[in-house]
Amino acid sequence: MKDATSAPAVVRYDYIIIGGGTASCPLAATLSQNATVLVLERGGSPYDNPSITNISSFLSTLLDLSPKSPAQVFISEDGVYNHRPRILGGGSSINAGFYSHASAAYVETARWNKTLVAESYEWVEKVVAFEPVVGPWQSAVRDGLLEAGVSPNNGFTYEHSQGTKIGGTIFDKQAHRHTAANLLQYADAKNIVVYLHATVQKILFRYKSGSSTPEAYGVIYKDSNGALHRAFSIDNYKNEIILSAGALGSPQLLMLSGIGPAQHLKVHGIEVVKDQPMVGQGMADNSMNLLFIPSPSPVEVSLVQTVGITSSNSYIEAASGLSISLPWAQILQKYFQPFLNQVLLVSFCVIKEVVPDNITINGGIILQKIDGPLSSGHLELKNTNAGDNPSVTFNYYKEQEDLKRCVEGMKTIKNVIMSKPFSKFRYRHIPIEIFTSLIAILPLNLRPRHIDDPFSLEQFCKDTVMSIWHYHGGCQVGKVVDNEYKVLGVDALRVIDGSTFLASPGTNPQATVMMLGRYMGSRILHARVS
Repeated sequence: MKDATSAPAVVRYDYIIIGGGTASCPLAATLSQNATVLVLERGGSPYDNPSITNISSFLSTLLDLSPKSPAQVFISEDGVYNHRPRILGGGSSINAGFYSHASAAYVETARWNKTLVAESYEWVEKVVAFEPVVGPWQSAVRDGLLEAGVSPNNGFTYEHSQGTKIGGTIFDKQAHRHTAANLLQYADAKNIVVYLHATVQKILFRYKSGSSTPEAYGVIYKDSNGALHRAFSIDNYKNEIILSAGALGSPQLLMLSGIGPAQHLKVHGIEVVKDQPMVGQGMADNSMNLLFIPSPSPVEVSLVQTVGITSSNSYIEAASGLSISLPWAQILQKYFQPFLNQVLLVSFCVIKEVVPDNITINGGIILQKIDGPLSSGHLELKNTNAGDNPSVTFNYYKEQEDLKRCVEGMKTIKNVIMSKPFSKFRYRHIPIEIFTSLIAILPLNLRPRHIDDPFSLEQFCKDTVMSIWHYHGGCQVGKVVDNEYKVLGVDALRVIDGSTFLASPGTNPQATVMMLGRYMGSRILHARVS
């Protein structure tokens, strides 16, 4: 890894990968086995910030609003807060760490080679995946799910199938995070360079003699001092530019480079290279709704381990003992005060100072995430600054089936809370309605609230919707790229990341995004030598 300020004005490589995220790192490591590779990452290194690797810092990282935060905040046009990774390793450097495969049906629909998929997952898992240490609170959620009818008990598994399971995690037994960046240990060091704080401004195109098809041949990127650099692919018909900047960054950069809806590009003064109206379409985010349950008994610090995959296509997940800064805890206490008596307020006392100036809340959250989803929206440019967030609309719960899945998921959560196995972790004299009331008053998003209306789970889902950070789309297979992830109507350019997904894979996409990087790297190398 090198800072982009040290980069020459011009460099040449076989493959130039835009983005150093969850798909990019395994892709780059694989391609470096038989080609030279340049990775351009707009953020910094996860190894420079020890707090990122600590499980207790999960919420603190997301609540970091500084200009150099590894989690860049954006707000969708739906009024929902969200985050965009700005760090090597991408989302795997800031997420809740759950590791789970896509379903067999998903692999079939994607038309991936099943043998290579299995080999690619295994390649990833040798470095970043672990079986979690399951504590009493997570065990109670698991047993509560089983009592609530989310069966069978599938035990510990990476596989995705209906029932209740303990999934994998990228946190080891010492609670340290292992990110996609760790997969760069597979790389041939002499063939790869990773530039940090390198923000790509645009992809460069040319036309070969006698051809009307644009060909990608280089990029312009900016370092942290504002200096511009150029990187070109070595002149060989097998060399390529690979866009792997995530579900916001990839469609945004295609548009900034002249590939997208022609009229929209012209509004921003961008020269049209290829009129492609599907760029930015199909943007979808798996909505999340949750309940917070203060506990009379001590809880362990845990992120997602237990998952219930229900027959109604909602996924139930849980976390406990989350740490937040004292100011944020005081804000929460202010909102909760009307509902909580002094006994319950004990839940907000310090259990232990895991991170300086942070407190750990004695309680947990149980959430539902809907499969799919069916609802989708679009992405547009706000301006031509590559460092700014684009405008994105996800249309949460626009489709009635998505709303139905949320309602069923919330009913399952209530059943878990009221189950016998979970009884030691809830105040028995507190009615279940209090938990929904607590969430209904919190400023979790910027959407209108209907607190004074008669309560309904449908309205609760709409009013309290949050992101679980599994957004995808914008460069979808069959619409923007083909089955080999080559951009349609353009030569020497691919998109390999979650922006190509038609739906989010499984309960958490990160395992499949890492797998995809290895999978496509293997396919590209095989074609290169054949």
